[in-house]
Amino acid sequence: MTLCGNSPSESAAEVAFDSGSHHRLVAKLMATVRPGFRVDIVRFDPADPVFGGPPCRVLDCRRPARSRDLCLGHHSRWREYGRPDLQEFAATADPRFAREVLLACQVPGCRYGVNGHGLCGRHLARWRQARRPNLAGWLASLPVEDVEDPPATCPVPGCGLWRQPRWPFCRSHGRSWIYHGRPDVGDYVSRFDESDDYATGVPAYEHIDLRGLPTHLKLEVQYALQRRRDDEKIKTPFGTVRGVVRFLLDNQLTSFMDWSEQTWRHRLTPTNGNKNAQLALALYAHRVLHDLLDGRGWEVEYPRDTWRLRNLGIDGPRATIAFATIGQPWLKELAKRWTRWRLSTGLGPQQASYGATTLARFSAFLTEQGVDALAQVDRALLECFLAELRVELAEQASGSHGRHIGQLNAFFDAIRRHGWDDTLPANAAFHSEDFPRPGYRPPRALSEHVMAQLEDPTNLDRWDNPAFRLITVILMRCGLRISSVLTLAYDCIARDADGAPYLRYVNTKMKREALVPIDDTIVERIGHQQQRLQQQWPNGTPILFPRPKANLRGDRTMDSQYYREGLAEWLQRCDIRDEHGRPAHVTPHQWRHTLGTRLINRDVPQEVVRRILDHDSPEMTSHYARLHDTTVREYWERAHKVNAKGETVTLDPDGPLAEAAWAKQRLSRATQALPNGYCGLPLVQQCPHANSCLTCPMFLTTTEFLPQHRAHRQQTLQIISTAQARGQLRQVEMNRQVADNLNRIITTLDNDSDGEQAEGKADAC
Repeated sequence: MTLCGNSPSESAAEVAFDSGSHHRLVAKLMATVRPGFRVDIVRFDPADPVFGGPPCRVLDCRRPARSRDLCLGHHSRWREYGRPDLQEFAATADPRFAREVLLACQVPGCRYGVNGHGLCGRHLARWRQARRPNLAGWLASLPVEDVEDPPATCPVPGCGLWRQPRWPFCRSHGRSWIYHGRPDVGDYVSRFDESDDYATGVPAYEHIDLRGLPTHLKLEVQYALQRRRDDEKIKTPFGTVRGVVRFLLDNQLTSFMDWSEQTWRHRLTPTNGNKNAQLALALYAHRVLHDLLDGRGWEVEYPRDTWRLRNLGIDGPRATIAFATIGQPWLKELAKRWTRWRLSTGLGPQQASYGATTLARFSAFLTEQGVDALAQVDRALLECFLAELRVELAEQASGSHGRHIGQLNAFFDAIRRHGWDDTLPANAAFHSEDFPRPGYRPPRALSEHVMAQLEDPTNLDRWDNPAFRLITVILMRCGLRISSVLTLAYDCIARDADGAPYLRYVNTKMKREALVPIDDTIVERIGHQQQRLQQQWPNGTPILFPRPKANLRGDRTMDSQYYREGLAEWLQRCDIRDEHGRPAHVTPHQWRHTLGTRLINRDVPQEVVRRILDHDSPEMTSHYARLHDTTVREYWERAHKVNAKGETVTLDPDGPLAEAAWAKQRLSRATQALPNGYCGLPLVQQCPHANSCLTCPMFLTTTEFLPQHRAHRQQTLQIISTAQARGQLRQVEMNRQVADNLNRIITTLDNDSDGEQAEGKADAC
């Protein structure tokens, strides 16, 4: 089967870079590389947002700062001076250090370049042989160098230092000459145009010399630099570019396409500086050249064994979906078709990758069973697969086990519904009984002991990143998922007709916009975050929490892993511990569970909680309601229960009828709750004491109703007094029994309350 005009067996990642591809790429490069980049020596303005940097701290230097707010030259000079105070050094250093101020040996009369400690190599060796005496005193004791036939001067304009014995240049310029591959002396000297260097503020070490590269490879480097500049996403110091160019020369490569991405990862060795930065640039060049040669979209990606999702317009933390481990060509083709269809329906790349992973496992199973056609995949084979899956995933969570079955079942269902292959047997399907029984997973709410530490303002102030502090507060108080917080828009606050603030966010799981009420403290902190963003990105940023690095335009979202790493460090810094004294483990999603549980436990209606958490169904919210039921029962079991006669009532929570008693009690509370207690009579019986619950033997109460009992007793005594004055003896007799019961109840509960207070004071001491 052929789709998108390509053979399914073809893999673009493995196609050799033949002469035809070479000529096509050269033609496209010639038409694409702009004149400003098609030069042998590439230089940019020091203030360029990608290749430049902030100005050097030295006044009038105009060269880009690379380290400690100094350009490379002044930073090197600062180290040679013994690392003096930076502010004083920047105020006194000569901005024209690159020519006139190159240091000579401190020994009087010596004009060789400095090797260390202000001495040339020869005098440095003598000073070390003298066992490193005080340098100033040692220099004062030396006679002035009397050189009858001094060495020739370095040919670089404005240098003035002596040539090294075996080099045509002084020490500093000689090292640079060697680094560039020992080019012709005249050509090398011509690079040092003093007037141009000082006028533009771009010294030679900030140039990218491409003259040693083959014409085709030079065009590739120029195109990669042009694309990196146009993308304007990540800073790229010239040293990184020069390191990659040096590597290309040393390995005599003719094109970035000579090696695959995997080969580049294994074989690139840094020629200077940071390997990661040089590897990232080389891989970037490899990818943009592939895009230029083959284009983007499904026509390019579908035949590949590894789909690059960004080339399909799909952004996110998952960059690829791999099919290389699916061994059967017919299964790989169906897997690709299924995955493409799922992505086109809006399914997230993470979920789509689960299907590819499941089919890779199924492919390995088919290989072991010797299955080479879809027609052989029947129910009997699937039962064998279920058995193998149970053995392999026995020690893993049931969710992983069930996900594999569900993904494979969805795959078979898609084949039948879309008619992709009619040879699939009708009985190739899983049934509900095939899925592992899900175990009960209680809400992952954090304990109040841990939450008290996390919400402590002192601990919150220990965040060294104010953006992370705000993220933490939003997670705690609003119950958002971390993915929703990190995608908040810059202007994320909405207000209703009364001016009450709401946080507008995207529910990344349900893919819809939602609102959650917030307080003025969060509004204020969001305002502070917006001010910080304005300082860092004066042109504005569309998101509230942009990625702090490799984000020149401020439009790239922060990765959740970056926050999780900061959270782990913050927990350790605050020494957050659980009830057993162990370091607490906290994930961002636990705050969502904690908020839901707190709201349910505070008797917030379940529908309100569902709307606050933006759940798709009441069943999701009922997960928290189960914990509320447990919380109420534990309170009921701990409470001192008293009946209408003031006698203590004991219910054994571990007894054989505990569950039934609790169910009856819940029904009673729900349908026969009294203002001063609860009815203990089963619902199937009729109450013979309907007019006077305080005389009912089924009545139960606790200390929480003492205020009502006292008020009721006062009302009852007033009724008795009035009835006596009127001679209503029957009413006096009925209410006197109620008053006597109230007296006994209040006395018993008062004693119990006093005991609890005394116990609390003892615990406090």
